Amino acid sequence: MPAMQPAETVKIHDLNFSLLFSEQDVQARVRELGDALTERLAGKKPMFISILSGAFVFASDLIRAFKGDCEVGFVKLSSYKGMQSSGSIQTVMGLEKELAERHVVVVEDIVDTGRTLHFFLEQLRQQNPASICTVAFLRKPEAAA
Repeated sequence: MPAMQPAETVKIHDLNFSLLFSEQDVQARVRELGDALTERLAGKKPMFISILSGAFVFASDLIRAFKGDCEVGFVKLSSYKGMQSSGSIQTVMGLEKELAERHVVVVEDIVDTGRTLHFFLEQLRQQNPASICTVAFLRKPEAAA
């Protein structure tokens, strides 16, 4: 997705943020991701798991862009206290669905350090899904690869 020239600045919690991507750029990328998932998971009924609360809107847009049958679930994990990562990850709300032999798509908003996603993927692997695919809206440069 091409970066836009910073045309607009928003202040949140005494921090200034510049617009990086237009709404049209975001919508186009979500459609591309939906098409890629549709092709990758053709003939399968994947379980989309949105990591709450941040990924909810992205997940709903992505699921609408997916052209196939699917199920949706949610988990809430926390590694933040206020605006800072605490370093410790807690499951606030777990998934109550069986994932053995299921194709799973994990939807995350922002991969910051990668620790939360790694923690959740380790939990998922214990349930023996057929496959796991992760989709993140943004990945910070300092995130673990």
